[in-house]
Amino acid sequence: MVAEQRSSACPLDCPDLCGLTVTVDNGKVIGVDGDRRNPITAGFVCGKVRKFADHMYGDDRLARPRIRTGPKGSGQFRDATWAEAMDVIEQRMRASIATHGAESILPYHYGGSNGWLTEGALATRFFRRLGASNLDRTFCAAASTAATQGLYAVIPGVALEDYTHAKLIVLWGVNPAATGIHLVPVIERAKELGAKLVVVDPRRTQLAKHADMHLPVRPGADLPVALAIANRLFERGLAATDFLATHATGVDEFRKRASRWSLFDAAREAGLSAGQLEEFVDLYVESSPAVIRAGWGLERNRNGGGATAAVLALPAIAGKFGVRGGGYTMANSDAKWGVTSEHGIAEPRPATRTINMSGLSRTLAELRDPPISTLFVYNCNPAVTAPDQRVVVEQLARDDLFVVVHDQVMTDTAQLADVVLPATTFLEHRELRRGYGMMRMFDSPAVAAPFGESRSNNQVFGELMQRFSLVRDGDAMTDDAIVAQIFRSAPEGSALAEQLRASSIAVPSSGVHPLAFVDVFPNTPDRKMRLVPEHLDAQVEGGLYAYVSDPRTDDFPLALISPALATQVSSTFGQLRSAPGVLDMSRADAAARGISDGDPIRIWNEYGEVHCTARIDADVREGVCVLPKGLWRKHTANGYTSNALIPPRYADLAGQAAFNDARVQVARR
Repeated sequence: MVAEQRSSACPLDCPDLCGLTVTVDNGKVIGVDGDRRNPITAGFVCGKVRKFADHMYGDDRLARPRIRTGPKGSGQFRDATWAEAMDVIEQRMRASIATHGAESILPYHYGGSNGWLTEGALATRFFRRLGASNLDRTFCAAASTAATQGLYAVIPGVALEDYTHAKLIVLWGVNPAATGIHLVPVIERAKELGAKLVVVDPRRTQLAKHADMHLPVRPGADLPVALAIANRLFERGLAATDFLATHATGVDEFRKRASRWSLFDAAREAGLSAGQLEEFVDLYVESSPAVIRAGWGLERNRNGGGATAAVLALPAIAGKFGVRGGGYTMANSDAKWGVTSEHGIAEPRPATRTINMSGLSRTLAELRDPPISTLFVYNCNPAVTAPDQRVVVEQLARDDLFVVVHDQVMTDTAQLADVVLPATTFLEHRELRRGYGMMRMFDSPAVAAPFGESRSNNQVFGELMQRFSLVRDGDAMTDDAIVAQIFRSAPEGSALAEQLRASSIAVPSSGVHPLAFVDVFPNTPDRKMRLVPEHLDAQVEGGLYAYVSDPRTDDFPLALISPALATQVSSTFGQLRSAPGVLDMSRADAAARGISDGDPIRIWNEYGEVHCTARIDADVREGVCVLPKGLWRKHTANGYTSNALIPPRYADLAGQAAFNDARVQVARR
């Protein structure tokens, strides 16, 4: 058969939502590149997707179901038929229900790299009808979503393509070079047109090296910095009082809370100088349009929700809305689509208990009445992505905890499972996905044959619904039926479906270049933003914008942060990584501990210990060290990653995991 090119789209956890051209030979993918249906894709894709065939056909890809035969973690499994594996799963789940009730079953999933047919749909419908425990997905975007929607309700931000209009671009807690590469050439074009670039990040990233200003804020100190900037705008009479009077509530209360922070005090807390912050204020005031690209690094600490809210308040305080390229961007999934993944699930969330996924270690070790006796893991790899890793691994290894993993490759979590089921990749099943950076939606068919006996989530959970007699008359049970149901569920659905039929890509009814407070407004009764939303204020001890100081101690003085790798999406593709994990340290911190480049080291705190090697990095500020997220257990000398050092504590809003609140000590070993 002659190789042919087929169209698809990338659902991986990235703002860009690239259109893809996939070259297929006899049902097998032999090449992946970008297409031009999505203008920001511009014919190119990141390296991790370009090499997606290595993931699909590598040695770690699961071809058939496996059942554990030896101790958990021993790697001893035998191949099984689907019928046999599903029989075991059904029997063990029924035993859990008979002994402890359905709430003893916990579906554990994240799904940032999946569309509406793989995250949600029949999987969520099955567990809701079963009466299992609900899961709050808090690894990412929990605190920032609460903050964004608390302030602005539902409103899209600045379109990524419109950054070329900006005269100032602020990248705050985000590194597009690793997590959304298509914004980088847009920024470069804007700079060619005269735009200034400011990067707020503890590390001197590649973009920071080419920025006009780099503010290396200490992890967790973004909140006082943003409040001090707002306070200074008020103090100097530079706040947009007319805009605020028309479009905002809570202005006086916000100003009162911001006034607690002078530039001097905030700079001291953040490890900066007051002069740097004053220079930023001047640049921000003088530049129009000015846009802040806020990232998810902002929320990964004890002050994450307040910090996000304070940063996103700045465009309103400074009057940066109403011009193309002015305002902020967080997640543009707030564009007006009219349909949601809930329309595909078609089953309300039950009144069963809700469990925070970021507290998995304590949930498995301590929860009773009932305990978790069955853990069903899909779209996730908690053995290396959940906080308090040491306890998570210990709990997963318990013989009395039945663990099922449905995944594409043999992950670290799968190694601790009782039954492992092979999953299809996004090129092997249909997927419906809307972007959260680009305001586009793709409906992508399967373009390759499933590897081995792999099955999609909907196939697996559709069978479980049948086995547990949970299918009802009229249920949409196939991918095609679920997509049709989604678009029948809202007035905007038919227009979206027609666009997708015509070109497999659709845009929201709010358009792809909306201007906040001109074309679109907050989805509140009075169409005003809330600078101090009451429901968020009640969630935070001391009120929204209250600051919790750095948790460092004399014993554990270094802030450990775990940013994304450019070669992975969280832990996805980690099986392909051969390079060992290294800890990046400043020269001063290394010298103080007698550590040289390449030395074997131990990193520890009260939660765990990691053995790896040191790398002296001039781009890391003193007091901070960096061990990236997404490493697998094989990448360190003792089988633990940065997650072993992350406390099982939460940020101030929405139970967000506080990944960057790890405070550690480092020594040679």
